[in-house]
Amino acid sequence: MSDIYDTAAHADEEKFLEPDNLGRLPLVGKYLEKRPKVAVIRLGGVIADEGRRGKPGISHHRYAKLIDKAFEKADRAVVLVINSPGGMPAQAELIGAQIRRAAAEKKLPVYAFVEDVAASGGFWLACAADYIYAQNTSIVGSIGVVSAGFGFEDFIAKHGVKRRIHTAGKDKSFMDPFMAESDEDLRRLAVIQHEIHGIFIDWVKERRGARLRGDEKEIFSGAFWTAGAAMDYGLIDGIADMQALMKDKFGEKVKFIDCAPAKKFALMPQIPGIDAGDIIGAAENEAAWGRFGL
Repeated sequence: MSDIYDTAAHADEEKFLEPDNLGRLPLVGKYLEKRPKVAVIRLGGVIADEGRRGKPGISHHRYAKLIDKAFEKADRAVVLVINSPGGMPAQAELIGAQIRRAAAEKKLPVYAFVEDVAASGGFWLACAADYIYAQNTSIVGSIGVVSAGFGFEDFIAKHGVKRRIHTAGKDKSFMDPFMAESDEDLRRLAVIQHEIHGIFIDWVKERRGARLRGDEKEIFSGAFWTAGAAMDYGLIDGIADMQALMKDKFGEKVKFIDCAPAKKFALMPQIPGIDAGDIIGAAENEAAWGRFGL
């Protein structure tokens, strides 16, 4: 009889230690309980390779390992929290493609939640998700291509500065900021922009599919809207808060796993001074956000 008793007790013990029952343990139960896991990747800032200005933003190099980590840790879904006015299209394309590959491999849904803005390249990133949500006051859209720069030809002429440039190949000085724009350069730029715009449009159509509604000329005009109008066009799926929606879908005990890029720490103190590159970079950054009133 004792052997039978011991065997039954052992079976009960094993059953109690199953993952679904660990949460019942006193004191430590809440730490051992098996909970649904949602990984959260925050994509905030202008999209550009760090080498362009040396400032952290959104780049494929910075987020590549992070994306893989998020899909490894999640067992219910991966969330993208997006707050970006856009930037370099190739960086957005690389990040979006990696997210789709990981989602297919792990068979996990991807949700995007827009904060202040997901415009241009920021909306490209949002389209890597299966579902896109925003706040009422979020700015969404700007499906277009913009090229901006500075023209210094009048400045250097006023100060008597001579511009000397020597090229092998007639187009190597294309859009030189120290020379006046030429009609030929503008025509070439228009061709490049049209090609990139077409790739962007194809990506949005691939990802949003039949959910898109309304006049395509308007949707792909480069215009942007608040969330209500964006939802009317089918650019987003609804207006919702990230935590509330994830708890509604996966239960109140869902665990959010924050996946953020590592912060860089300078080993040497920064010496105050004026850096022309920093000034121009800051101006470009402010201009990117300023287009959307932010």
